[in-house]
Amino acid sequence: MTTTSTGSTAPWRGVMVATPLTLREDRSIDFEAYATHVRDLLAAGCDGVVPNGSLGEYQTLSDRERRDVVRVAVEAAGDGARVMPGVSSYDSAQSWRRAEEAAEAGAGSVLLLPPNGYPCGEAAVRAHYAEVAGAGLPVVAYNNPYDTKVDLTPRLLAQLHADGSIVAVKEFSGDVRRAYEIAEEAPGLDLLAGADDVLLELALAGAVGWIAGCPNVLPAGCVTLYRAAVSGDLDTALPLYRRLHPLLRWDSKPEFVQAIKAAMDIAGRHGGPTRPPRLPLGGDALAAVRAATEKALAEGLD
Repeated sequence: MTTTSTGSTAPWRGVMVATPLTLREDRSIDFEAYATHVRDLLAAGCDGVVPNGSLGEYQTLSDRERRDVVRVAVEAAGDGARVMPGVSSYDSAQSWRRAEEAAEAGAGSVLLLPPNGYPCGEAAVRAHYAEVAGAGLPVVAYNNPYDTKVDLTPRLLAQLHADGSIVAVKEFSGDVRRAYEIAEEAPGLDLLAGADDVLLELALAGAVGWIAGCPNVLPAGCVTLYRAAVSGDLDTALPLYRRLHPLLRWDSKPEFVQAIKAAMDIAGRHGGPTRPPRLPLGGDALAAVRAATEKALAEGLD
């Protein structure tokens, strides 16, 4: 398996950037712009990309678009191990099929939400992850109880890990105390920071990766922050974290897709529009994103 820039043979570790969907004004995908963005992120020191996640507006994509986004990401990365496609769907069979397609495209791992069509029980969650793991790629669980209404508790994560269904968890609950409980319940399970605005806290608690939104805007600054945080270099990490936090916290807001895309446009990258029903960011929200982005750029954090 390919070694990442962090020296790890686990390709889900390090700074894995959840990439947005690069759209033209007619809402079609600009694959050339997407490929350029993937190459730019890796050139800036990011360890990999996560296409077709929440930031990638996966719910709006056709089956063909999802396949094409993964294919372009793998080609642009030049190393499929550095690509972790989101394969979440409303049913396990579709998620399995998308995981199989990711494997065929050469991806190194996949990101999977629990069943999110209804608040299902633990037996259904375990069966869901077991089925998708059967496609053959390492599965990173995505715990987002706010949107899915299914909480992957530390105990349930330990069961999924013991089942052989997952290798890591993207933890988005915002409860940093869970990091210690996860380590106790499932010591072999990799913890990945899943929300930008708790990166430092989770890094100090033992996270070995960051599935991140803000590096789409400020890749070099975010890589510096991550490396300092996981190495325990608080003299570097804490001041940088404070300076970036006005932008980092947008990753945990309902308008995170629009906010990150707007910030990318402000930073001179390709953010572009979103697909309906998401509306453009405006008013005070856009002003706040602009102020945070321009301040970070003026301080050389890009």
